[in-house]
Amino acid sequence: MLSEKSAAVVRATLPAVGGAIGDITPLFYRKMFTAHPELLRDLFNRGNQADGAQARALAGSIAAFAVALLENPDVRPDRLLARIAHKHASLGITAEQYGIVHRHLFAAIAEVLGDAVTPEVAAAWDEVYWLMAGALIALEARLYTESGVADGDVWRPWRVVGRVEETPDVATFMLRPADRGPTPSFRPGQYVSVQVELQDGARQIRQYSLSCAPGGTDHWISVKRVTGDPEGEVSNWLHANVREGDVLRVSAPFGDVVLDEGDCPLLLASAGVGATPITSMLAYLAATATTRPVTVVHGDRSPLSHPFRGELELLIEKIPQAVAHVWYEQPEDGWPAERTGLVDLSGVDILDGTRAYLCGPVPFMREVRARLLDRGVPAERVHYEVFGPDQGL
Repeated sequence: MLSEKSAAVVRATLPAVGGAIGDITPLFYRKMFTAHPELLRDLFNRGNQADGAQARALAGSIAAFAVALLENPDVRPDRLLARIAHKHASLGITAEQYGIVHRHLFAAIAEVLGDAVTPEVAAAWDEVYWLMAGALIALEARLYTESGVADGDVWRPWRVVGRVEETPDVATFMLRPADRGPTPSFRPGQYVSVQVELQDGARQIRQYSLSCAPGGTDHWISVKRVTGDPEGEVSNWLHANVREGDVLRVSAPFGDVVLDEGDCPLLLASAGVGATPITSMLAYLAATATTRPVTVVHGDRSPLSHPFRGELELLIEKIPQAVAHVWYEQPEDGWPAERTGLVDLSGVDILDGTRAYLCGPVPFMREVRARLLDRGVPAERVHYEVFGPDQGL
C-alpha cells in the first residue's frame, strides 16, 4: 500500500516522470551495464537492448504499476506483475539484484530530472520502487518453491535426444534431463529458458515455449531462426550448432499464460511460430480426451512455413468438438479464397463463454483481440503470450 503522502507526490509528478522515461531508461541501462558488464553479457537479451524493446517494456511496467497503486491503493497488483515474475524466475533472478537496479535507476532519474527530484519526490518514488520490487521478490520466491528449487537455482543440463526440422526456419529440439533426474511437470502454454555460450564468450539466455504435451519424459522446444537486424543470436546458434547428443543448459518451466482447467469453449489463435504453445495446448487436450469445444485459428505466409501443420490435422481429429481455420498469404493452388490472406474472424463462430489464447506477432494479436472484444468476449477472458518484452497490446 502506497502511503497517502507518497501517493500525492507520485500523482503530481507522474506526468513529469512519464514524460522523461524515454530518457531515463536508456541512461539507467548504460549506467548499470557500465558498472556490471556481466549482466549484459550473461543475463539481459542483447538484441532487446539494441532495439530498445527492453527499455520500453521497463518504462511501461513502472508506469503501469504506479498508476495501479494510485487507482487501487489497497490492492497489490499481483496480476499485473505475474508475467514479469515468471520471466524473472526463468532467468534465475534473485532478491539481491533488485538493489543493483534500484541504485542505477534512481541515479538516472536524478540525472535526467535534476533539481525536480527533491528529497520528497525521491522518497515517494523510492516507495513505489520497493513496493514493486518487494511484490516481485515475493512472487518469484513462491515460483521457486513451487518448482522445488532454491531461489535462482533454476538451471539443469538437458541432453538433446532428437531434432526435427518442422520448416526451413523452425526446428524442434527434444530434451531429456542429462542428470537422469525426474522430468519436471509443466502446464500447457509454459516455456523454459535456454542459456548458450556464444563465440564471444557471452552466455545469452532466451525463452522458448514448450511444444509438447505435459507428462512425458522429454521436453520439446521449437525454435525459429531469427533473421534481420539484429539477428537472433541464440536461435541462430541453436540451428547451426545443436544436434542429437549435445547438452544444453535449460531452466525449470515457467509462464503465466496457461490453459485453464475448466470446460468452457476455447479459441486458440496463432500466427507463425506462435503455434508453439498452441500445439502444446492442443496436444494436452487430445491426450486428456477433452469434450470441450475447441476452435483453432492460424495464419501463416504459406503451407511450407506453417510449423506443426501435420500435427494440427492429427490433433484436431482426436478432439471430438474441434475445428481449425487456417489462412495463408501465399497458398497452394486450390486453397479457398476465403482462407487466403490475413486471419479474418468474421466468418468464425465464437461461442458464448469462450476463453481465448493468442500467440504470434503483436500486430496479429492486437487485431484478433480487438475483434474478439467487438464480438463480446470479455477482456479478462483473452490471454496472450508475447515472444519478447511485453510492451502491451
